Order: sequence, then structure tokens, then C-alpha cells
Amino acid sequence: MNLKGKKLGLLLSTHPEHPNLETCLALSREALASGVDLYLYLIDDGVRAIDDDRVLELGREGAKLFVCAYGCQRRGLPITDKAAYCGLVVLTDLLNGCERFVALN
Repeated sequence: MNLKGKKLGLLLSTHPEHPNLETCLALSREALASGVDLYLYLIDDGVRAIDDDRVLELGREGAKLFVCAYGCQRRGLPITDKAAYCGLVVLTDLLNGCERFVALN
């Protein structure tokens, strides 16, 4: 099956030490290698993963990285240029705009 150009949304809400990060990274790498347009949204404790070099590498490889601004504010994390900081409106757009959406909670 040709997946090139299909849109996959991934949501990560768990702390970076949780095994979901490894699952997210593996799914992301496979998606990018298959030519899938990848949208990664970090929310809740998942916002802390924006400082993980492996997540940043996904962005350099073509993934679109989004981080919940409110989640960063609640955790005292600074807003940086590592990703697009946004809110639930963008998350809703991703849910509606992707062929598939996977939430890792």
C-alpha cells in the first residue's frame, strides 16, 4: 500500500520516561520513511519530550511538531523555537485533517 502523502497525527500525553515515547518515535520513523506527512502533538506531560533530541530529529526529518502552550505554562517550561506552540484548536484541526490519528496516553 502506498502511503506517500497520507497524513498521520500522533498525540503524546505521557512523560518522556513512559514507554509511549519509544512507541511514538518508532511509529514516527516508520511513517516518515514511508513518505507519510507526520503531525506530532505533545500535550500534558508529553510537552517535556520537546527537549528530547530524538523528537527534534523527527522535526528535522520532516515531521510537523506541535506543543501545547498551556501544558508548557502549567509545567513552567519556556516557549522556544523548537516547535509550533498552540492550543486545542490546532489539535482539533489535526484530528479532522489526518487520515489516521493515534493518541498515546
